[in-house]
Amino acid sequence: MKVCVYAISKNEEKFVERWVNSMKEADEICVLDTGSTDDTVKKLKELGVTVKVEQINPWRFDVARNKSLQMLPRDTDICVCTDLDEVFEKGWRKKLEKAWLPDTTKARYPYYWSLDENDNPKVSFYIEKVHALDNYIWKHPVHEVITYTGEEEHIITVDDILVKHYPDSTKSRASYLPLLELSVEEEPEDDRNMHYLGREYMYYGRWNDCIDTLIKHLNLKSATWKDERSASMRFIARSYIKLNRFDEARMWLDKAIEEAPYLRDPYIERALLEYKLENYVEVSFYCLKALEIKEHTKSYIHEVFSWDGTVYDLLSISSYALGKYEESLFYVKEALKFDEKNERLQANKEIIEKKCIEEREI
Repeated sequence: MKVCVYAISKNEEKFVERWVNSMKEADEICVLDTGSTDDTVKKLKELGVTVKVEQINPWRFDVARNKSLQMLPRDTDICVCTDLDEVFEKGWRKKLEKAWLPDTTKARYPYYWSLDENDNPKVSFYIEKVHALDNYIWKHPVHEVITYTGEEEHIITVDDILVKHYPDSTKSRASYLPLLELSVEEEPEDDRNMHYLGREYMYYGRWNDCIDTLIKHLNLKSATWKDERSASMRFIARSYIKLNRFDEARMWLDKAIEEAPYLRDPYIERALLEYKLENYVEVSFYCLKALEIKEHTKSYIHEVFSWDGTVYDLLSISSYALGKYEESLFYVKEALKFDEKNERLQANKEIIEKKCIEEREI
């Protein structure tokens, strides 16, 4: 099989060498540079990458992706789209070829979107950016997706291929909001983009716009994925919290739980709301409900705080407030297993231990 990698770039010189080393298992690597002012193009060429330079005006991610895809040789069997801040684990090509069947058109595989200081995943999910050459185009100005235009798509899952994401935190995402607004304007019935737009309004602190947009998302006929619907409800609740409208926030979090009772996230957010309002019995209740959920499905929907030490931290604080000091000590120790150097948790532990000693002496 002929396996080729394609990507877009702009001012990525610090990632070039690591990225090329990760991608060099491919037969060819092609990059469309969209206007770098640093040494990205020079470094790519020095490492044997086929580079084309073209500015996209007005800027759209889908246009850039499609132009980079067009750079691949016509005899390419498998197209691998990545970004320069992503790294494949070694051996990915052989694993991909072994899994690829004669009728395969696309592959999904694990993606570590966010990693901790020890290179362990904080947020991970499946992505689908490996595909056949024909009958695929990229769609949407931002949060673009590779879309099949043929008659019957055949997708395989390759669990032993892994991509890790090491983003440049200094890069601006200011273009995302207007591009998302354009996406929704172009396809107002697209539930995915409506959800992303509402979430983006939340990031910008536009609480009422977030609420209105996500209610539109929930009312779309195509908005059937319960995980994402639950997330929209959680984001509506967050906006109401920022507006100090706690009853509405509680109502939407209850809706989020009802929509996807198998996810930890709405329970944790409900616990966080009750913690803000100092309702410690409710904090404990929703944290314990969250802990009943053991499965971490591979979805971008999951929040980091749903699977780190947050739940134990909340249980420790609420138990202490309710006079359950031994329980509080147990939970703070559990929280410290996730972040043993956390000074606040360490200080809490000392306070709780002293209280436990006092209680035992009475």
